[in-house]
Amino acid sequence: MDIAIAGGHGQIALRLSRLLAARGDTVRGIIRNPDHAADVREAGAEPVVCDLEAADTDTVAARLAGADAVVFAAGAGPGSGAARKDTVDRAASVLVADAAESAGVRRFVQISAMGAGEKPAPGRGEVWEAYIRAKGEAEDDLKGRDALDWLILRPGRLTDDPGTGLVRLEEPPIGHGPVTRDDVAAVIAALLDAPGVRRRTLDLLNGGTPIGDAVASLG
Repeated sequence: MDIAIAGGHGQIALRLSRLLAARGDTVRGIIRNPDHAADVREAGAEPVVCDLEAADTDTVAARLAGADAVVFAAGAGPGSGAARKDTVDRAASVLVADAAESAGVRRFVQISAMGAGEKPAPGRGEVWEAYIRAKGEAEDDLKGRDALDWLILRPGRLTDDPGTGLVRLEEPPIGHGPVTRDDVAAVIAALLDAPGVRRRTLDLLNGGTPIGDAVASLG
């Protein structure tokens, strides 16, 4: 497969690139900062420089042309303000989805967040509220697209612990808990091989089911 990853320098994206490249897939890592190209290349992906906060649909569509799937892994990241939660976590997702439609790439996997679109707990602050709102609006946009075989993945609290290969992968809500970034990447790789799993929203935590079995149970 030929897979384009928007936000190709993110921690999950780099892990996913390594997994996909190791099994022989072609990977394009879309990045804003050209200084990140070496890291993306080291992970086995071809760096593609494109600022998703500044590009138009045609420009992004050209970067996606010929791909079999798109993974939206971009995010404003820690330390960013409420405004960039909207321009990256929402607007960039809408842009990449528009571009995928234009380029004829049907498979679209969006990394979202648990609680997206819900009213956040009191005291979480303006930035968190903006983040959850942006993720929810990005999900809503994707759900309205008949031209895409979309899939929304909502990981729990992310950790850098080694992957376990064991998860809980179900439609929400499934509660809260941790999940390793290694396991998130492995689940996405497995979902890309399961075209019948589409137009669904899935929560993901570490659990007791092998990843292959968890994905197979969704079919």
